[in-house]
Amino acid sequence: MTNPSTAETSLAHGATVLHPARTVRILGVPMAYGASMAGVDMGPAALRVARLHERISELGYEVQDLGDLRVERPKSRPKPDDRLKYLNEISSACEQLAAEVHKALTAGELPIILGGDHSIAIGSIAGVASFCRQRSETIGLIWFDAHADMNIPETTPSGNIHGMPLAALLGFGAPELTNIAGFAPKLDPKLCAHVGARDIDGGERELIRKLGLRFFTMREIDERGMSVCMEEAIAIASRASAGYAVTFDVDALDPGDAPGSGTLVRGGLTYRESHLAMEKIAEAGGMRSLEVVEINTTLDVNNRTAELGVEMILSALGKTIL
Repeated sequence: MTNPSTAETSLAHGATVLHPARTVRILGVPMAYGASMAGVDMGPAALRVARLHERISELGYEVQDLGDLRVERPKSRPKPDDRLKYLNEISSACEQLAAEVHKALTAGELPIILGGDHSIAIGSIAGVASFCRQRSETIGLIWFDAHADMNIPETTPSGNIHGMPLAALLGFGAPELTNIAGFAPKLDPKLCAHVGARDIDGGERELIRKLGLRFFTMREIDERGMSVCMEEAIAIASRASAGYAVTFDVDALDPGDAPGSGTLVRGGLTYRESHLAMEKIAEAGGMRSLEVVEINTTLDVNNRTAELGVEMILSALGKTIL
């Protein structure tokens, strides 16, 4: 689906940009409470070091960088057996983030959210869903990740909320997470596509089967090819009347290309497969928000993962080889 407001801009170097808004609004969310390892809170800074603002501008966009969301410091540390670690801090940050994303969309801008761990998707996508709900529209979703992110408190092996955001957006889990922005669920599973999974917990499998959520696992991508899988994923998300949100966890990428993640799983998307996926999204139109998460600077090598994260954003915004 191409959004009716999508504009097409031909650039001097020959590339074509398809975008739903001429202005991009960048917002960093330096939060690591949803993960179990320090360093992911520096992801937004690493993406900016890789010249994100300047390189988006070179594609013909106006760029506003709002800086980083102020994340509340925890009053106490969670217990090892806590099944919802840092729940209050994450819930508070997600409420703020949802409001900021809503503002960007109201202003006719394209929000680009920089994580931080993947728990922030509860807030960012809630903001998109809230904006669409006020207009009696539906929103789709394309979720890139090595993991399902569909645990709930009863199934989580770690208590880390970055393993729960997709379930929360679909209305499963703690009310403090499912009710961000004041309603639940945020998404219809029939309008969602998950790309790149290769490490799924038992409890997540049950929920996935119950909901009928479409997963394009790495095996299917290997067998059918990335182009065909992305065309189908985009078709699913494009059934929504208002387009779709995109969230990209860098652990979807192969660790050889993206070493800077705290949840590495071998056998991920290759450099070219990931670019192709983003290029397909740009060509299709309809993207309403974009998020890149889980870049851990303490594990990265010469900012390689952040550099690749910026490249993914540029491809999704329309950068092409010719």
